[in-house]
Amino acid sequence: MEYKSVVYNAARDGKLNRLKIFLDHKSKDVVKQLVQAKTNGATPLIMAARNGHFDVAKYLIEQCGADLEQPGSVTFDGETIEGAPPLWCAAAAGYLNIVQFLVTRTASVNKTTLTNSTPLRAASFDGHLDIVKFLVEHGADIEIANRHGHTCLMIACYKGHYEIAKYLLEKGADVNRKSVKGNTALHDCAESGSLAIMKLLLDFKARMDKDAYGMTPLLAAAVAGFSHIVEFLIQRPDCSKQHKIDALELLGSTYVDKKRDMLGAIAFWRQAMDERYADSHNLVWKPSRPVLSEAYENAREVTSVDQLDELIADPDAMRMQALLVRERILGPAHPDTSYYIRYRGALYADMGNFDRCIQLWRYALDLQQSVLEPLSPMTQSSFLSFAELFSFMTTEWRNRPAHPVSFKDILDVLLKAVNELDRGRKHLSQQESAEKDLTHINRLLVIIMHILCLICRLKKNLSDDTDKDFKLHVYRLVKLKPLGAKGYTPLHLACTRETTNVGRYPVCSFPSMPVISLLLEVGADPNALDAEKNTPLHVAASNKPCRPEVFTLLLKHGAHIDACNAEKITPMQMIRGVSIYDIVSPLQFTTLQCLAARKIVKCGIPYKGFIPERLEKFVEMH
Repeated sequence: MEYKSVVYNAARDGKLNRLKIFLDHKSKDVVKQLVQAKTNGATPLIMAARNGHFDVAKYLIEQCGADLEQPGSVTFDGETIEGAPPLWCAAAAGYLNIVQFLVTRTASVNKTTLTNSTPLRAASFDGHLDIVKFLVEHGADIEIANRHGHTCLMIACYKGHYEIAKYLLEKGADVNRKSVKGNTALHDCAESGSLAIMKLLLDFKARMDKDAYGMTPLLAAAVAGFSHIVEFLIQRPDCSKQHKIDALELLGSTYVDKKRDMLGAIAFWRQAMDERYADSHNLVWKPSRPVLSEAYENAREVTSVDQLDELIADPDAMRMQALLVRERILGPAHPDTSYYIRYRGALYADMGNFDRCIQLWRYALDLQQSVLEPLSPMTQSSFLSFAELFSFMTTEWRNRPAHPVSFKDILDVLLKAVNELDRGRKHLSQQESAEKDLTHINRLLVIIMHILCLICRLKKNLSDDTDKDFKLHVYRLVKLKPLGAKGYTPLHLACTRETTNVGRYPVCSFPSMPVISLLLEVGADPNALDAEKNTPLHVAASNKPCRPEVFTLLLKHGAHIDACNAEKITPMQMIRGVSIYDIVSPLQFTTLQCLAARKIVKCGIPYKGFIPERLEKFVEMH
């Protein structure tokens, strides 16, 4: 390990003489082993290429036999890139001499990282035109896209590298190629704000296509707030009156919420209104909203210049107008629609207006659940935000008293979360088994555990009827029999410290006695098994330190202290450094049935088919 670190550090720091002194007298096998070893996921050659140490890279390859293609982990701008070969690292860092050397030594110019990024894409990302040209001249495929379907041309446009975009286009890059989400290079250009590159793309016959959300490059520029791009595109003859109006109104909304420029927003909205009414024979009326929303304080979109002028004196009305416009134009499925509703709610919360925050967030959550696929990360983020908000409200902080929380609000969020969990389970059951990803199920389950814990804080203030409704929701959760990571049931999650870690901000601490007690009360199985045949008692025993009250509560509800997991270990054996008698008397919770089952297992007595199936499972547990 020490030798490996010496070689790694010398290569990283460009200490060629130190490398030679250390390696030249060692056998070929030892040298090969050292140069192929990884430290922090990277080989010495990767670090030499990443940091531009040409002489070190040359020595490692020519004298030490370092593998040109061996991938590793490397960090750029705080992001870790997995599976990056040395050529990718040199191209990304901008070291042409190392790139040239590696290619002449037959390094593959199209070898990708784990996210399918090529050396050419790495060079395009950071604007290394000389490397881009060299790689293309030596066989680099300009059309290889990363896992998101983004090509080298797209990333050059997004990063604003005009000369690289021009070079790739001249080499035949597909200007209208679409990513996984349907965006083109024009979309990337519109989102980055480069008018020069946009004109270049249009000269190469780029089309104004829509992406998966129905967004044109014009609308993308409006969402990003680049007024110069919008002004340029709406002057084009192929831009219809309706597209022009939508872009200007959307740009106004961006100026309200993103730029906080109310006067600028009014100017764009006025320009859009002038477009609507410019031709008396072809008036373009705003569609009326069929149902008013309390979340928007029953606001309607303005339809006249006089109404528009009145908005200037009411900033809050301006903000509601921006939300209304954005939802109408982008639609409920677009990420920005719910994002800015939640953003506006968060600002209200910062001002202490929690009721308005909750009102807006519930509306955003309803939108998400109505249009997004089950267990969407965006929906889960909304549930987590609610948990964090309710935790903040119910916690005294710096002598600030706890803020009263409406039980109706928090129970409504719980109901929506359980419904989302149910939808997610049904959705996953319809997928191919290989595609099943329980990560989202587990995350939502953990969030639900925190919501349950928060409600338990309020239980002393609940009426009997309300408490009954709450327990019915929890009963439904248990009956769904959801399983998270490791095959954990909700009771497993309630018993482990790992559940405490849910987001950036603290919510509740686990194990949680109130949540465990609640789950057991509504019928959770104290002997349920996870993927490794651990019961909740095993999980409780694995906490460091083990909490005796959790242990005792599970035992009193029928948990078996002598149940064996897949490794034939019992909860009693898992409590290290603590005498079991300091927690509970084992004999108090050991029945004759338990003793008989253990004897059957120990002596290898045949039992399957000779006893009821229910008892077979009992014996297997021991």
